[in-house]
Amino acid sequence: MSLRINDTAPDFTAETTHGTIRFHEWIGNGWAVLFSHPKDFTPVCTTELGYMAGLQPEFARRNTKIIGLSVDPVANHSRWQADIEETQGHRVNYPMIGDPELKIAKLYGMLPAEAGESSEGRTAADNATVRTVFVVGPDKKIKLQLSYPMSTGRNFDEILRVIDSLQLTAAHKVATPVNWQQGDDVIILTSVSDEEAKQKFPQGWKTLKPYLRVVEQPGETKTAKAS
Repeated sequence: MSLRINDTAPDFTAETTHGTIRFHEWIGNGWAVLFSHPKDFTPVCTTELGYMAGLQPEFARRNTKIIGLSVDPVANHSRWQADIEETQGHRVNYPMIGDPELKIAKLYGMLPAEAGESSEGRTAADNATVRTVFVVGPDKKIKLQLSYPMSTGRNFDEILRVIDSLQLTAAHKVATPVNWQQGDDVIILTSVSDEEAKQKFPQGWKTLKPYLRVVEQPGETKTAKAS
């Protein structure tokens, strides 16, 4: 199954360290980050899960839930959590999905259908493709997906930055430019006419090209720019 941005995130029921969940119901009316791991007790993933635990308040501030997935059983996750807290200094308080039959990994296209039906006996290398981050919106559609190699730890500060952009651009008719950070200027969508832009951005904007109009981030108090 090949998933793309704006596809509906497949729903599923699964056992987690917080009990049984149904994914769409668990997301509720907010945002969610689902990030997957090829196996428990792996070094890079240990650092990732710990870092995400430390960032959890930042995600919560953005009305965003965190959920991890590993193909190993939930009982293994519980033992792994102790190692994560000991080595990374943060307790994992978000749920971790057990996927020992590989159903969710296949559902999300992270493993092929012929991968078998059990995590038993599989190594992390066998599951190397189970290292994807999915950001899911309140409409249950995939807003972002990023896949990483096993040797490279993920940058979850970047995921926060993307969520800031997604939430801003969902509320206003703007896009965010390269390397944008919260509070930086943004770009007026090309679908917005100058007349409409005058209503939405009365403070004015800077026209670099007819298709490139730069404006203060909506809601930010900055020096007004002339159009």
